[in-house]
Amino acid sequence: MFDILVYLFESYIHADACPEGELLNRKLSAAGFEQDDISEALEWLAGLRRVARDIHPGTAPQAGSVRIYTEEEQALLDGRCRGFLSLLESAGVLGTAHRELIIERAMALADFNITLNRLKVIVLMVLWQQEEPIDTLMVDELLTEEDDWAYEPTVH
Repeated sequence: MFDILVYLFESYIHADACPEGELLNRKLSAAGFEQDDISEALEWLAGLRRVARDIHPGTAPQAGSVRIYTEEEQALLDGRCRGFLSLLESAGVLGTAHRELIIERAMALADFNITLNRLKVIVLMVLWQQEEPIDTLMVDELLTEEDDWAYEPTVH
């Protein structure tokens, strides 16, 4: 699924240029992706669009405030992932609404082991879908891979 998300980013510079529905399904299938992975990726993207449309940021946090993660969020997003989100937020790459959208979309993938690389893809897709400008160096950082792309179901 994550390979499909990266493929979409690399193939469609602007999210609104990305085809939808059956046309996108056919293009991904022609590119060699498995139907189960395509369905999962398209469902996740539809969830991203739905949540992004419905998100209503609350009061902006005061300077020096800290995001407290729930036990479930801590179980899915390890210290490296949470630290990376904090770094992006403190660097001004993410606002609080984007951070919350990223956390929500990560939580939607509870069947996956969310590694730092997978979180980077989620960050990339949220920024891409929201049509946020992304610095070239940030894109390079978000697309940096380690050998952790394989599906690893989370044991509950």
